Amino acid sequence: MFPGCIRSACKTNILSKKTLGVFLKNTYASEATFETKPCRLHKLDQSPSTTVTLTKEDAIKLYTQLHTIRRMETSAGNLYKDKTIRGFCHLYSGQEAVAVGIKAALRPHDGVITAYRAHGWSYLMGVSPVGVLAELCGRQQGCARGKGGSMHMYSENFYGGNGIVGAQVPLGVGIALAAKYKGTDGVCVALYGDGAANQGQVFEVYNMAKLWNIPCIFVCENNGYGMGTSSARAAADTNFYSRGDYVPGLWVDGMDVLAVRECFRYAVEYCGQGKGPLVIEAATYRYSGHSMSDPGTSYRTRDEIQEVRQTRDPITSFKEKIISSNLVTAEEIKKIDGEIRAIVDDATKKSLADQEIGLDELPADIYCNNLEGKIRNIDPFTHLAHKRVGPAVNAQ
Repeated sequence: MFPGCIRSACKTNILSKKTLGVFLKNTYASEATFETKPCRLHKLDQSPSTTVTLTKEDAIKLYTQLHTIRRMETSAGNLYKDKTIRGFCHLYSGQEAVAVGIKAALRPHDGVITAYRAHGWSYLMGVSPVGVLAELCGRQQGCARGKGGSMHMYSENFYGGNGIVGAQVPLGVGIALAAKYKGTDGVCVALYGDGAANQGQVFEVYNMAKLWNIPCIFVCENNGYGMGTSSARAAADTNFYSRGDYVPGLWVDGMDVLAVRECFRYAVEYCGQGKGPLVIEAATYRYSGHSMSDPGTSYRTRDEIQEVRQTRDPITSFKEKIISSNLVTAEEIKKIDGEIRAIVDDATKKSLADQEIGLDELPADIYCNNLEGKIRNIDPFTHLAHKRVGPAVNAQ
């Protein structure tokens, strides 16, 4: 329905299609402002702004990233069910707004390290959909030549994908310490889940990071369940953002990409100014089970999952925001969806058609600087020759 002013004008002067088209085009905004949920604070006096401005360009970029991750994870789930992907596979569906929002706030020289739910982060940090899906399939076009699989993907300033629960958090503090040692204002985002939040090594590096004012942003992605156990049954204190005690913290709505982006703009500036670490809890939700071996319905109901999908889905809610605010049209969204579908489908086909590496390449790229000569084999009597195939992207 057109505004009353157009209806009145049309009674006396019939607008040409060209004129009407220009008028309608001009009713769409180049930017819009939204209100987000306020962050909860621990030992902080200032809070990130709840008034967020979004440009049309950024809206399209964020939506494209959100939807691409969802589409890739859907393809990965299907490839696993077809037994093309073997071993462990942890999907990120439902949690996309956390990664996309954080990435939107980072600078090129900031580092990221996460746990084993790493497919989306790999894509955001520069790995193509083919590089992600081929790696999952164990093929040579994968970002680790098919040797890393689901939990071990890497790119510049992205340090994985780590399979040991909680072990990436101390490594993240080390990466942040390196940034401080080099004299940059870089930070490192170290992500872990609510299950890993109870690991002793996490508390050890809270202390170390605060003691030395290391620019590490600890991020607990609280999706409500550590494997098959709800956080309420596993943690005496479920306020993960205040778990650092002497480390300041924030709680953010991890289902709202704009709230996450604003929170991490604040966090990056805070840590980059030499004020030390922060602990951030991003409240989110995963739709799939913990891994592909977990149906995800033995410890929660299907109704619970469906309710989150219908009321809090990070992609659907963001899409509704940007359409209702006239930043994008439904036709533009439909076009973007089609382009993403084609890219991921093509990446899936290329991954399936790709080859595995040869046996001679298995001991390749183990070291950046090999000081051991031959590489140990499965027995002490025979050795393997080390060789360099790809670049050591983070050897700086």
